[in-house]
Amino acid sequence: MSESRASRVEIDRGISFLFEPGDVVEVRIPKTRAGVVAGYFENHAVMAHAIYEADAKYRAGGIYYVLNHLDPALLGRAYNRLKERAEYTTADNNILGRRWLPIDLDPVRPVGISSSDEEHAAAVHRARLIADDMQKEWGRPIIADSGNGGHLLYRIGLANDREGLAFVSGALAELDRRYSDHAVKVDVTSANAARIWKAYGTVARKGDSIPDRPHRISRILEVSE
Repeated sequence: MSESRASRVEIDRGISFLFEPGDVVEVRIPKTRAGVVAGYFENHAVMAHAIYEADAKYRAGGIYYVLNHLDPALLGRAYNRLKERAEYTTADNNILGRRWLPIDLDPVRPVGISSSDEEHAAAVHRARLIADDMQKEWGRPIIADSGNGGHLLYRIGLANDREGLAFVSGALAELDRRYSDHAVKVDVTSANAARIWKAYGTVARKGDSIPDRPHRISRILEVSE
């Protein structure tokens, strides 16, 4: 079947909603034939172009960025460019503050394959259910499609310290308790401050793209006013 291609429009949308102008952002492609590919960007137009080109060049399982506010000194590792066989990537102690509570709803399936349309829809529906249930307490999040499941992003303003980690870890654990089941799971491993997150507008490629389990473009679905 025909292969999906990244969407520059969705890449630009994702960057505009997740980052402030001038933020330094790490982009990372963990698994390629050229090893880990990573770079740091303060020019977001250049970053968007680099993500778009990298999606076609490497055709990797996923392209990601670091969501939280990181030390701008890391620009010196690879300045507004992607570097192959990168030796260093962002560590938790490079994060200056937490901006996002990231929630990943992933359909249960064998590892190494894309979700079916039914599994994909169930995970996105579960994300919308959580957003509706938690709206009075947490407000309305960004709702997104990871390409295989659902994402929620709640804006927070927390220090990168033990208390911040405890808050995010506790929130994920409670959502897991309430909403995970045999079909969809809340990922409780995304609490660390330097967590990488799907770069929206890029293609999620797990396994081969087949009619029942196609590769899909990740995208933001809903942003609150």
